[in-house]
Amino acid sequence: MNIKDISINEKAIERSAEIAKAIGHPARIAILKILAQRTTCFCGDITEILPLAQSTVSQHLKALKNAGLITGEVEGVKTCYCLNPDGIKELQSVLSELSTELIKTCC
Repeated sequence: MNIKDISINEKAIERSAEIAKAIGHPARIAILKILAQRTTCFCGDITEILPLAQSTVSQHLKALKNAGLITGEVEGVKTCYCLNPDGIKELQSVLSELSTELIKTCC
């Protein structure tokens, strides 16, 4: 890729930024780690582990879901959350490709 071929409007760059923004808060990283340790989880389960209000956890879950890193399935009046394997693979790919590209030219 040539320097002049880079554009902030490029879909791949926009998607990478969206994923980075979704994991850009410590609570969201913690939520992903909690979900990695369980097969499913409800918002209330997470509030028992993290020192955050239910509404705050819900906002973080929404950001992770919108980025495609987790899924949420309604079960009665609650939503059951779990990792989205495709989203996690995409996260891994984005981070791997970016770090590989940066390492190529790094001191």
